[in-house]
Amino acid sequence: MKTVMKHPKKTREYTHHPLIDGTRWQAYTHRPNDIVISTSYKAGTTWMQTIVANLLYQDGNYPAPVSVMSPWLDMALPPLDQIAAGLEAQTQRRFIKTHLPLDGLPFFDGNRYIVVGRDARDVFMSMWNHHTNYTGQIREALIGFSQQTGRAFPLDYPDIHSFWQDWISKSWFDWESDGFPYWSHFHHIKTWWDYRHLPNIHFVHFADLLNDPASQIRDIAAFLDVPIEEDLFAGILQRISFKGMKRNFTAIMPEAADIWRGGGKTFMNKGTNGRWKDVLSDAQITQYQAAIKNELSDDCAHWLETGGAVKL
Repeated sequence: MKTVMKHPKKTREYTHHPLIDGTRWQAYTHRPNDIVISTSYKAGTTWMQTIVANLLYQDGNYPAPVSVMSPWLDMALPPLDQIAAGLEAQTQRRFIKTHLPLDGLPFFDGNRYIVVGRDARDVFMSMWNHHTNYTGQIREALIGFSQQTGRAFPLDYPDIHSFWQDWISKSWFDWESDGFPYWSHFHHIKTWWDYRHLPNIHFVHFADLLNDPASQIRDIAAFLDVPIEEDLFAGILQRISFKGMKRNFTAIMPEAADIWRGGGKTFMNKGTNGRWKDVLSDAQITQYQAAIKNELSDDCAHWLETGGAVKL
């Protein structure tokens, strides 16, 4: 008897949030072999975009900044017509960023999907830096959303522990249980994990990229069917390193100065794991353990914390 493989279907609409709007994917015109990079947030999204850019342009000569070539299509703030027109005008192989879980994303068999995971506690630490360093321009937009909708997007938490309490125990969307005032890191990975059997979905873990970037990049290249030019590989490794990205961040995300105080230096904050060990209390770790147990299977939870090969 032939086994029927599960196939993803969009079942949720992630909207009415100041930063994410899943309806914007209605402007997407599918092309076979498009690459979609998905994380919840702060798990290595820009890092993966830069890696893919360097695989497609192995001499490092990008035709445009990485964030322009690889737009965040479901970001609610920029004009959609401009983003869609820029994406449609591209003639090279396209790679698109999304923070949508798989249940909120249209799925195409001809696309390649790269999902990047990271320990939730490391994600939280990076998100705290992200959340507390918005420029006045972004703060005004977020405050405007709260005033127009009557739904508060809190900006000024008194400390990291009050932010943790919201992030680990409250949700913006009714079907999630954590992530406030953003969206759920756990739900995001769960939706993709349930379809890890599909050959056009590839999982990469932040810790594995830190520990062995060369082999991880070779695996990504193989998944994308991109041959590596060996004489250019050392240059790729240099450009995707933390120091290399920080030094050349204007070629990656020139708009960072408009979003965060300190621009790229703030966005490229530490690039390390484990800082939560000196911040989160025993009680907060217990909260984390309860949240992850409530949302994820044991194998998914283990992978999200440690990385390594994804087992079917």
